[in-house]
Amino acid sequence: MTAPSAPGGPRTAALPRVRAAALALLVTAGLTSCSAAEAEPSAPAAARFTQNGVTVTLAVAGWKDAKGTLTATFTPTEAGYHLYSTDLPAEGVEGVGRPTSVTVAGGLAADGPAAADAEVLRINLPGVDSAVPVYPDGPVTLTLPVRAENPGSTSAGTAKALISYASCNAEEGCNIPVLDRPVILNITGNTLTFP
Repeated sequence: MTAPSAPGGPRTAALPRVRAAALALLVTAGLTSCSAAEAEPSAPAAARFTQNGVTVTLAVAGWKDAKGTLTATFTPTEAGYHLYSTDLPAEGVEGVGRPTSVTVAGGLAADGPAAADAEVLRINLPGVDSAVPVYPDGPVTLTLPVRAENPGSTSAGTAKALISYASCNAEEGCNIPVLDRPVILNITGNTLTFP
């Protein structure tokens, strides 16, 4: 049988180490729970949908002082398809095609015109007397500067991005146009995100 340790013996010396280890565990647990809270998923910075032969990806960049940029990348789901230029009239050329566009409504306003990252080609189509403005086959990205309608507001609200396009292939023909498909955005003075 072992005799109890005298005061100041091994058990008493071990006590501060146990307390220090317990304190370290509590601090680590606290930091871990803070990190977990900070790591909770935030509102998405992008949205995506696929409809009528095109995948559209929307993103917000540089949102500061209630202004930023909305980008929309239009990617045909099959090779050999092109999108029509933003310069195309709303009803097309002799009824052919629909312009690729991104506009905003609700709590957002355009802060300038949309710009495309692709050159415009003019092609001739059977049965159409005038050349039709299109982008080269493949994806095209439109960039639209936007601003909050009520920049001083701290309350949350919603806005819409309205997406329009039609994709075509010289041999296969055209997909049904998508006109003003809404994509909802959440807006405050400090953030612009997708739900």
